[in-house]
Amino acid sequence: MVSMSPSRGRGVSARLSDVREVWSLAWPTVVTMTSYTMMQFVDSLMVAQVGMVELAAQGNGGVWSWAPTSFLVGLITLVNTFVSQSLGAKRLHDAASYAWSGLWIALISWLVLLLPLALFGLPALFASMGHEPRVQELETQYAGILVGAGIVTLAGKAMSNFFFGIHRPKIVAVAAIVGNVVNVVGNFILIYGERGLPSLGLPGIPGTQAYGVAGAAIATVMGSLVEFLIPFVVFLGPKLHAELGTRSAWRPHWRMVAGLIRTGVPNGVQFSNEMVCWALFMSSLVGRFGTDHLAAGWSVLRFMHLSFMPAVGFSVATASLVGKSIGAGRPDDAVRQTHAAFAVSLVYMTIWGIVMLIWRHDMVAIFADSGDVPDEQVARIVGIGGTLMICAAIFQTFDALGIIFTGALRGAGDTLVPGIATVTLSWGLIVGGGMALVAWFPQWESTGPWIAATAYIVIYGLFMAWRFESGRWRSIRLLGAAPEPAPGLEPGGSGSVGSGS
Repeated sequence: MVSMSPSRGRGVSARLSDVREVWSLAWPTVVTMTSYTMMQFVDSLMVAQVGMVELAAQGNGGVWSWAPTSFLVGLITLVNTFVSQSLGAKRLHDAASYAWSGLWIALISWLVLLLPLALFGLPALFASMGHEPRVQELETQYAGILVGAGIVTLAGKAMSNFFFGIHRPKIVAVAAIVGNVVNVVGNFILIYGERGLPSLGLPGIPGTQAYGVAGAAIATVMGSLVEFLIPFVVFLGPKLHAELGTRSAWRPHWRMVAGLIRTGVPNGVQFSNEMVCWALFMSSLVGRFGTDHLAAGWSVLRFMHLSFMPAVGFSVATASLVGKSIGAGRPDDAVRQTHAAFAVSLVYMTIWGIVMLIWRHDMVAIFADSGDVPDEQVARIVGIGGTLMICAAIFQTFDALGIIFTGALRGAGDTLVPGIATVTLSWGLIVGGGMALVAWFPQWESTGPWIAATAYIVIYGLFMAWRFESGRWRSIRLLGAAPEPAPGLEPGGSGSVGSGS
């Protein structure tokens, strides 16, 4: 499936050089994505100390809060593509304008879409799902807080993708780590209150109220706010202003906003559609078999996030490298960089697949054996989760295909066909296939939908690899003809933009 033609005839040292080039940009991005995943992972571990009902509610609330937000995040992610292509084309004066365009899109979409959804849409949505009353109450609280504060997430994504695009990801990595620390501290205070965590010998803070699942959501918003503010301060700082005019580019440039929307909407649809399908998958297909199946499923998904988020970091770095190479008129470099990123991600995710297969029961038990959960319920959750983990182990290698090649296509501006493919495959396999297996083989319980999800990830990965290797992205021109760069803004001229610093 994956043609290595641009690498044929090149020695081992040349291929290792490709890997080093990708790694130099990817490692801070991997740290960023891993830090974000650890934030979610720690959230789940800390909520699990309260109980399995709370863990299930957090999982449902999280996925349904992310489903609408992910469309806008997918759209704003294209800031990376436009900024990196501008970097390659030596049109650095456009970079700050694209960042501000992302911020304007974030603000307007939050006011028009996310706030009304948080106030009116989510309560009605969760009421229609038929979950246990306590689960419904908690998941509504959790999702409402995250969506209501969605401007923080969107603005943070605009900033992070700007810095990815100018090849300065370390700033974003620092912000993610600091935000993670803020989130963990906030979790402890807001989830447990003055009671603390007696099972671990950790006392609470006198006079503080325990907010449980809602406290976890508030702490997540606090961490996300820090992740936005740190790069935003650097963005407005004297160095980047001297290089790119970041403070003077704040007025909306509607041509750039339109370009982001035109190319970003298919990517946003791809993001959000997949999330909606996974939300239906967990809440309706897996959820119909009860809280134990939900808790087991979310436990497996948390480990899946640990396995694929570093690969997502490589995908983001790949999009930046591909965008810069295309902007500079060097598409063969884009192919080499993509293959190098895929090779590293393939090894990493295959190792995860082996780990998931061998230690699947022990991994699920980390979540199940916590709080005041009866031993027999723990055993049920571990048994269910161990079976589901086999599915996750099977598709790890194919997930690497889909993640890396989707990032490469995004960097080239090829978003329409991947978006259509995602909609078709996700509804046909995750939802349609899951419903069919539930109806035809109800004795398989939640394993049936997970088999359908496995088929989706395998076919999706193969399709995205084929799409990239077909080379159709080579004819896409996002920026048009590249004009001469503005005086003093050539790469390496007056600063370190594009240097990876």
